[in-house]
Amino acid sequence: MEIVNYLKDHAAAGETVFYNIYTAEEKAADPDKEDTGLFFFKGNPGERFAVCNAGGGFAYVGAIQDSFPHALELSKAGYNAFALIYRPGAQTACEDLARAVSFIFENAEELEVDTSDYSLWGGSAGARMAAWLGSYGPGAFGGNDLPRPGTVVMQYTGHSDYTENDPPTYACVGENDGIASWRTMQSRLTAMSALGIDTEFHKYQNLGHGFGLGIGTDAEGWIGDAIKFWEAHMNGKDE
Repeated sequence: MEIVNYLKDHAAAGETVFYNIYTAEEKAADPDKEDTGLFFFKGNPGERFAVCNAGGGFAYVGAIQDSFPHALELSKAGYNAFALIYRPGAQTACEDLARAVSFIFENAEELEVDTSDYSLWGGSAGARMAAWLGSYGPGAFGGNDLPRPGTVVMQYTGHSDYTENDPPTYACVGENDGIASWRTMQSRLTAMSALGIDTEFHKYQNLGHGFGLGIGTDAEGWIGDAIKFWEAHMNGKDE
């Protein structure tokens, strides 16, 4: 309800809460792009930005529980946070994320965001999206030739691909997750750490798949730790 009221109140105040990332012509040519775009949870003017990507097995976008809450918390911390509504499907989802990052860079002045050291967040399928763009950058998925994110924050995914150029990565998962094995996540980060990439891994007891902010569970407070991890890797801030 807090999220719904936030969007309602800001829209009623005349603020833009949803940005289309494709033009009317692009949507007409591909109707699947009709509902794609970015919900904006505004932080402090001129602060860095994050894009949050919900899970849903690339079959749907579970934004109300898996990206909106994260974006709202990030905005409360002062950061400009976006929640992406993407086209289901691994390839199209990554294309939409690449386009979204490109859109933010292109409109940074209007959006009042700092594009340096941006972060990509995601849970489950959304974590795969964040990781793929972290590995290969927006340009690899049809976006502009832009820097890879400064930090990737991942929740509960079995994604195992990585490169020696991956950004610092924070990952967390429930011990009882029957979809994304914590061992797979830990193994990936251990391998990345061996390459000199800074990583942080957390496994929480009594949790399965899709715990979001983890309020009322062993994971409660994890998002604050993840924000600190991101902040430690911003240029001009001490680790």
